[in-house]
Amino acid sequence: MPVSLVEGNSLLAVDIGSVTTRAAYFDVVEGQYRFIGMGQSPTTLIAPASNIAFGVQAAIESLQFVIGKTLVDENNHLTMPSQPDGVGVDSLCATISVGDVLRTVLVGLLPDVSLKSIEKLALGADIQVVDSFNTNDVRDINEQLDAIFKSSPDLVLIAGGTDGGATHSIQKFLELVGLASYLLPETRRPALLFAGNKNMQKQVLTSMKNLASSVAIAPNVRPVADVEDLGPAQRKLAEQMIKLRQRQMPELEDLRTLCASPILPAAYNQGRMVRFLSRYFDTGRGVLSVDVGAASLSLAMAFGDDLYLNVFNQYGVGEPLARLLTHTSLDELARWFPLNLPVEWLRDYIHQKALYPAFIPATTEELAVEQTIVRHLLQLASRDAVATLPAKYRPRTGLLPATQPILASGASLTEAATLGQKLLMLLDGLQPAGITTLAMDQNNLLAMLGAIAEQNSLLPVQVINSGALVYLATVIAPVVSNVNYGTPIMRAKLIRNDGSESETEVKMGALQILPLDSGQTARLQLRPLLRADVGLGPGRAGEVDVIGSSLGIVIDARGRPIRLPGEPERRRELLNLWQNRVGG
Repeated sequence: MPVSLVEGNSLLAVDIGSVTTRAAYFDVVEGQYRFIGMGQSPTTLIAPASNIAFGVQAAIESLQFVIGKTLVDENNHLTMPSQPDGVGVDSLCATISVGDVLRTVLVGLLPDVSLKSIEKLALGADIQVVDSFNTNDVRDINEQLDAIFKSSPDLVLIAGGTDGGATHSIQKFLELVGLASYLLPETRRPALLFAGNKNMQKQVLTSMKNLASSVAIAPNVRPVADVEDLGPAQRKLAEQMIKLRQRQMPELEDLRTLCASPILPAAYNQGRMVRFLSRYFDTGRGVLSVDVGAASLSLAMAFGDDLYLNVFNQYGVGEPLARLLTHTSLDELARWFPLNLPVEWLRDYIHQKALYPAFIPATTEELAVEQTIVRHLLQLASRDAVATLPAKYRPRTGLLPATQPILASGASLTEAATLGQKLLMLLDGLQPAGITTLAMDQNNLLAMLGAIAEQNSLLPVQVINSGALVYLATVIAPVVSNVNYGTPIMRAKLIRNDGSESETEVKMGALQILPLDSGQTARLQLRPLLRADVGLGPGRAGEVDVIGSSLGIVIDARGRPIRLPGEPERRRELLNLWQNRVGG
């Protein structure tokens, strides 16, 4: 690599999560940027510390021990830039997902146009929509004011009107929001983001600058009626969210002054990296990333420049579990539980985990419950995410679109005891169809790399190339209709580079492993039966190049969606059979 491209600057990235704060160190090794090591500590937002800076400091201290390098001075202050004696680091960046969910009011004109666009914008951020207003709202102004007072929003998102179009309706909503803000105590006034008719931008700034806690202007999300452009507004929304976080956590300002690039939400940075990887891998099928966090589950899909980012703060594996049963039923969750225990056991664990998000399963039963919950959260999130996609990316009803690869992060996944457990949680939860590759973001680096890209666009590329993503397995998941378990639906032949071959007949309901050592390449011939679609089209045969892993090549012929038996004993027998098949 030419010296002009890699200047040798080291970089420290900090990710402040709702449960864990991580500090990652990157440096140049043999002319290439590399991930060197990671330190972590419990996040210290809540009592007794009530200051995230302590968690950041502890994570950096842990990192120093891991990499054997001193990064701070005798006063525990970060040394920047690095010194000739090797102490310190050249630059710092940070990303954050901790903090109370931001209560948000949406304002649009037409429900199926501007309001729909602003709803999509809200889906990609860790915010909670508490009310919405549009021109079809039947409430009078007093009822609307009362609704705003009761919802007590942290943030108001406003869109509406094509560029150069009418302004009267938007003006009426601005007056409503302005009056509500005026009547609220100054400390409770919401921030505002306007992403509507560009002819209204100056008026919004003038009329709202003294009424909202902060005002941001973004390009119109609907510049013309049939064109939607959320990208610029996503960035402005991310910046507004950080301003609100600084009100909640004043110590964040000290961290911001040290960073060489803006602090932005982790989900935004995750989405940025997924969009980059979609262009980088260029498989023609898009890239999917899922991060199972304590406070939220984020799922991002990118198809070239088209990014669809969803942050589900109702599906986190921590405090949100207290409300999980408002989104599903205990019986539905229990269908994926492989042990013969009362369903009340599941309910008790859910409430315990909601109270103590950092709780780590200590027994086989607790681990089974946790992984059952993760499976079901992935199912709920993927179902909701698919529903938001445009029709061109939804080839099969209710199933995820074809993506390659699928990337997974979050401690519940990455810290599972075996590779088979990681694999099966993803297969049961996301239920990908066709041909895809699963990989683990084992060190939860994606959001950090998205933050780093703001100041160093070369580092994420080289770190990804160096193997920062851990290859899990290539998966073939045929889709076929109206076929009973045990019926042959596909024949597969694996032709290894040394000339050896293995052939198998795949039956409906099977989860099979074709042995192929890690790093070895081979050709896989696929011959579907009964018009099964292996990812090449209904009934179409073909060959694909595959790479081996510790799990070999996985053929998941359990159907899409997976339909479990209704009889509990038979269902548990099948779940345990599948778990044992992949070495779980």
